[in-house]
Amino acid sequence: MAHSLESLVIRHTHRLPSPKGSAGEGATAARQFDAALLSVGFKLSADLLERLSGLSEAAVVHTAKRTLRTVSEMVGDHVRHNSYFIDFPANVPDTEEFWTRCVVEALGDEKARESVLTQLTHGVLDLLSLPTYGRYQHTYEEMLAAQDELIASAGDRVTVLHLGRDLDDELTDLYLALAGSTTPLGEDGLRDLKALAEGCALGPQPESMPVRENRAVVNEARLGVGADLLVDTVTDVLRLACALSGGDVTLQEPTRFRALSRPVRRALLAGLDAVVAANPAKLADVHAHREPFKRLGERLHPHEYPRWPHAADVFAVARGEKEARSFDSRVEQLLGECDVLGAVELLRSAPGKLYRALDRLLRMAPAQEERNAVVAAAEEAATQVSGRLVLSVREHLHNRVRDAGERRVFVNRLGGAWVTDDERPPVPAPERERLIAALDTEMRHRLPAPGHLLVDPDVLDVALPLSGKATAAGLGVLPRGSMSPVDGELLRFFVHWKQSAHDTDYDLSALMLDERYETVSWLSYTELTDIGGEHSGDITEAPHGASEFINLRLDAVRGTFIVPEVNIFSGESFEQVEESFFGFMLREGEQQGRPFEARAVRMKSELRGPGRVALPLAFQRGDDGRWRAKWLHLYLKGSPSENRVEDNRVTVAALLRAIVEHDQLTVRYLVGLMTADGATAMTPWDGKSVPDGPVTYIGLERPEGLHPDSRVITLENLRDLIPG
Repeated sequence: MAHSLESLVIRHTHRLPSPKGSAGEGATAARQFDAALLSVGFKLSADLLERLSGLSEAAVVHTAKRTLRTVSEMVGDHVRHNSYFIDFPANVPDTEEFWTRCVVEALGDEKARESVLTQLTHGVLDLLSLPTYGRYQHTYEEMLAAQDELIASAGDRVTVLHLGRDLDDELTDLYLALAGSTTPLGEDGLRDLKALAEGCALGPQPESMPVRENRAVVNEARLGVGADLLVDTVTDVLRLACALSGGDVTLQEPTRFRALSRPVRRALLAGLDAVVAANPAKLADVHAHREPFKRLGERLHPHEYPRWPHAADVFAVARGEKEARSFDSRVEQLLGECDVLGAVELLRSAPGKLYRALDRLLRMAPAQEERNAVVAAAEEAATQVSGRLVLSVREHLHNRVRDAGERRVFVNRLGGAWVTDDERPPVPAPERERLIAALDTEMRHRLPAPGHLLVDPDVLDVALPLSGKATAAGLGVLPRGSMSPVDGELLRFFVHWKQSAHDTDYDLSALMLDERYETVSWLSYTELTDIGGEHSGDITEAPHGASEFINLRLDAVRGTFIVPEVNIFSGESFEQVEESFFGFMLREGEQQGRPFEARAVRMKSELRGPGRVALPLAFQRGDDGRWRAKWLHLYLKGSPSENRVEDNRVTVAALLRAIVEHDQLTVRYLVGLMTADGATAMTPWDGKSVPDGPVTYIGLERPEGLHPDSRVITLENLRDLIPG
């Protein structure tokens, strides 16, 4: 258990909890550990190397084994990445030539000959029936022997592992950071919070838990140790019940409630009773989740507990036996009567709902007096709205300058995406600009004084993480909409999957589009080669894991966009397989190396989402000729089977265009607010020397040598930039 918790700290913070062990002469073992880490693109900080050198050799070796296992998983080097073509990317055949060769080999196979001849007679041939198609024809060791070693390059990725505090302190700090996050966590973040909460529920707690999903996870742990529940709405109790049943605490997916023990039932009913007794108006919240509440009531049996009558009222409202008019219904009635001023007056008591309705209110307001009232109410309520919502509305308003008929993209919490025409009339420009100014002022007041601000220029175009659900778990992964530079001659994508119970065929493809988002070409199992690129070959089953690769020489690629995608041709979904992940590598032309080289990996993200087509990111060539990554984290519904890049080109192009043409709020925006008064200067981080005194550092990774009192914001805790 201790190792898994230590691993969790490393993944989230890139810090190794202070190693324990007897004192000794561990310098040689520590240097060997550092060298082993470099082979997978990591290294020890100077402080960590010094700490390990003072331990015994046995303690260093023990620490090294655990840590190497963790970082190998982080970068995707914990599996064997074989390729169908043994010397890929060299000698990849033309597609038709390859298929013909498979047919000839099948005709020479006594077991397959008759079936192949019959298929050829009918003019339709199933490639999967050919013995040599889709299955590795050599071992992993034979593939390694056929490949040259990777030549070291200054451009190889080096991720520094820093010295952390004691494990218990690191776990507490991480728990407080996740539980108190001002933005929702992704699925993996919630799972990690659950693991931490089990040991931290009775310890220090964050000052507040603004994200209700986090509160549900923490309440589950608190219930288990007999601590008081943190609930102030009836929905908090519903989320807790979902957590106890292994369901969805976001309430987006239905939960099948389990039978609950009598003590748990009493705790949930007591929680509901206390919330409603303190504020009977909160019964109106039941309407938003009537069906789940009805099903929960069948498990809690509130009629058996007459001492909690207010809890029974909750289920009476859910069943329609008791009236509790919802706030939203009152707002809708006023808007249905075109009473904008009445709706604004009512919404003043619910600042969050007011902000979410601003666009609609401004579009509905026919008179200047009404529009002024909407903006004035928003200005007055600004201090009472969460920083995340202020920023979300700010970004929304910035993008509401387009004409009606433009494309609008919708993305749900799981990354499922679709595009439609935007038929909304525009938001009136004067009110839009006035609101933007007010929101900028509010955010400037909330941001802490950074002192000496040191910023890595590469982080400026990273999108603000307004939701952890807009970022997949992994290494080097940026939030949806972020832009990041791509430096290297060769770009190589990889996908790896391992099926759970059924033969599963994932297909890695790359679609090339021009500046008008029209198809130029693609690489896939149906087009193994193209100008500037090669596909490693189709693998059609993965009982022991399988990998596919696409290699591209960036100076030879035609078009403006490269869109890698993972299509499910058959078998298990991304959420059913035992494991699936995507990533990309960058290397120089002379580096050679095997298909997968851990220190060349720039990004590795988990593939866990709905739909049958994954779009992790895209690459865009700028006017200066340089390539940049645009992060997508999207999933298309696709077809139940036989998804191919050729069949979804139009949908992919429409989604890409909608994402590319949407202006994200980025780190650059917040840095601009921090320095707007002229009192704070920003120093660009040059990758070399660091200031002597404390700084506020914002960058992709933490530099070595920062003053211990510095505030450090990196990809691992980028959410801390979002004010509460």
